[in-house]
Amino acid sequence: MASSRERRLYHQQRKEDAWNESDKARGSEGLGRLSERAKKAEERAATAWSQEQEAVQRSANEARAAAQAHADKLSETAGADRAHVSESWNETQQSWRDHLAKMDANLRGAKTAIDVEAAENRAEDAAGDAVTAIDYAYGVIEEAEAAVLDAISARKEVDELIQTQ
Repeated sequence: MASSRERRLYHQQRKEDAWNESDKARGSEGLGRLSERAKKAEERAATAWSQEQEAVQRSANEARAAAQAHADKLSETAGADRAHVSESWNETQQSWRDHLAKMDANLRGAKTAIDVEAAENRAEDAAGDAVTAIDYAYGVIEEAEAAVLDAISARKEVDELIQTQ
C-alpha cells in the first residue's frame, strides 16, 4: 500500500499533467474565442443585409464549410481524447455532424425551388433554423462555461484532498 507521501506525490504529478498552466489559460481563452466568434457572426449578419444575395450565399457557404471543418477537427481531437471525454459529448458530436449533413441536404434541395411560394417557405424555414441554431449555441456556450468551471472545481477538490492526507 502506498504511503500518504507517495499518494500526495502521485496526485501532485497527475495535477500537473491534467491541469497545468496552459490548461488553465485554455479554459479562459476558449471562452474568449467563443465571445470573439459570436461577435464576428453578429457583424457578418448585420453586413449581409446590405449585400447582394449571391454575396450573402457565398458567405453562408463559407460559414457552413468552416462549421464542417471545425466539426471534423473536433471529431479528430475527441477521437484522440475519447478516454477523457464523456460519452454524452461523443453522442452530441455525432448528432451535430448529422445535423450539418441534413442542413446541407436541405439547402441543396431548396435550390430547385422555382416559385415564389416555395422560396418564401424556404426563407421562413431558414429563419427558424437560424433562431434555433442561435438558441442552441447559447446553450452550448453556457455548457462550455459550466464545463470549464466543473474542471476547475474538480481540480480544486483534488488539491483539497491532497492537503488533508
